[in-house]
Amino acid sequence: MSLQRYFVKRLLVMIPVLFGVSILTFSLTKMLPGSPVDYILQFQETTPGLREQLEAQYNLNEPVYVQYWLWLRDAMVLDFGDSLISDRSVSGAILRRLPKTLLLGGGGFLIAVTIGIPLGVLAAVNNGNTIDEASRVGALLGIATPNFWLGLMLLLVFSVQLGWFRVIPPDMPTLSLPMLKFVILPAITLGTASSALIMRLTRSSMVEELNKDYVRTAKAKGLSERTVIVKHVLRNSMVSVVTVAAIQVAFIVNGSVVIEQVFSWPGVGRMLIQAITQRDLPVLQAIVLMIAVTIVFVNLIADLLYSWLDPRIRY
Repeated sequence: MSLQRYFVKRLLVMIPVLFGVSILTFSLTKMLPGSPVDYILQFQETTPGLREQLEAQYNLNEPVYVQYWLWLRDAMVLDFGDSLISDRSVSGAILRRLPKTLLLGGGGFLIAVTIGIPLGVLAAVNNGNTIDEASRVGALLGIATPNFWLGLMLLLVFSVQLGWFRVIPPDMPTLSLPMLKFVILPAITLGTASSALIMRLTRSSMVEELNKDYVRTAKAKGLSERTVIVKHVLRNSMVSVVTVAAIQVAFIVNGSVVIEQVFSWPGVGRMLIQAITQRDLPVLQAIVLMIAVTIVFVNLIADLLYSWLDPRIRY
């Protein structure tokens, strides 16, 4: 099977997956206690028929399956309606905050990969030595440390005590220098646990590959150790690492919700928490669906990387 046919096949498989994701997203948000209309009526003078008017406006008086169909029909064209609280376009509000969330998530993932893979390779090459033991201790600390606590400690040390970073983000464009400087601490917080896990998996995969016959054969033919490790061993070890890296994207996306709250980062994650507390269903459904679809597409990319790293997977 060619790579193009494999890609088309994976896209077709994604259709029922995305359909199932939409059902779960809609159902879980509907299971939240309380009604969004009750929250709205707290701040308005209740008049006869106002509740019925609001429920009709947001299709809440329709059967659940009708509500789902109307929501899915609009979601397919990226129309998630208006916020129940601000009465503004949900899609527009998400698009305004999305670049900052992408910057934070991308920074966290970049830190996880650029730290985890090289340290994993270093630990595997020095298997059983002091470097290997030190990497093991560091990985355990990174995985065990709660990210919200780490974020608070980084703020306390580098922002409050040393004054190297701002405590709250500046009100400036996403790619401006002050914003890029401020995102360093949240990105480190977000990528620490993922880098530790990627490092340990890279190390274990590399150790397994280093003991195989093709490595001894390559060295016997005169190839340098660096060439063997970089061109052969590392590539064969990446299949397992790509799997975990794809899973870590889900943890990074979910973790960004907490980190954005800790650092007051004006991204989609903070918007999600506000939507939950305010029972703003259109915003909540749109963000949860966006996160779920992102994870599904990241796994698609991981599958394509499998087939590039090991062509046998396509067959």
